[in-house]
Amino acid sequence: MELNVIINQDCIEGMKNIDDNMIDLIIADPPYNLSKGGEWKWDNSVKLAGMGGNWNKVMENWDNMSLTEYFSFTIAWLTEAKRILKPTGSMWIFGTYHNIGIINVVCQLLNIEIINEIIWFKRNAFPNLAGRRLTASHETLLWCNKGCKKREYYFDYEYSKNGNFEYDTLKQPGKQMRTVWDIPNNKEKRELEFGKHPTQKPLRILKRIIQISSKEGDIVLSPFSGVGSECLAAKELGRNYIGFETDRHYAEIAKKRLEHAISNNQMSIFDSMSKGEKQ
Repeated sequence: MELNVIINQDCIEGMKNIDDNMIDLIIADPPYNLSKGGEWKWDNSVKLAGMGGNWNKVMENWDNMSLTEYFSFTIAWLTEAKRILKPTGSMWIFGTYHNIGIINVVCQLLNIEIINEIIWFKRNAFPNLAGRRLTASHETLLWCNKGCKKREYYFDYEYSKNGNFEYDTLKQPGKQMRTVWDIPNNKEKRELEFGKHPTQKPLRILKRIIQISSKEGDIVLSPFSGVGSECLAAKELGRNYIGFETDRHYAEIAKKRLEHAISNNQMSIFDSMSKGEKQ
């Protein structure tokens, strides 16, 4: 499998071309399944425990499935993700109340161990305009490992405790990192320069994940790449990456962003300049 590429392909099919135990870190931002419907076909050639077969989605809207379809889709991509993940690797999965319960159950069915559940508090969340419910101001992340008994997954405890998290009002310097993260959802200008995705994550949270759970030179996989934020974060932190994205338009935006990635040295210079301006 070629490294440092965004592949315009469905991730379930794409991951089948990756060898067992090859990937160090998976950051998955799957469809949250906020809408329903769509055409499906059933394939009995692949048996999944408790499901009788594998679902193949034929859809125009990537976020449009019934509950049963979404459950089967989740089993399919997580089965491949577990297979290609190293015993020393880990996986982070984004979600909301629409889908995170299903993902949690499927992880348990596949014996994928959940290390932590993280609450990403978004202090600048979009307001609830209808005034009919509480304003949604968080997302959930599941940090998982392959489920090996030895629990070999990599964790940079020192970084998590003593790294620079000035932007996070909940993280106290020199204290252990907790499972509630205060990270604004706003993007830097350069993150939107070539286009954007409706569920695009800020580089700040992705870089935190990558630094906590991988080393330089590791391989980071983004199964649902969108405009390539996970891959861009990986590249700027000295990691290798593989991304899958079904929408050609988003894949092209991702490639442009990656061409304009900022190296670690450049990032340090920019940080120093910013601090100088503030003084």
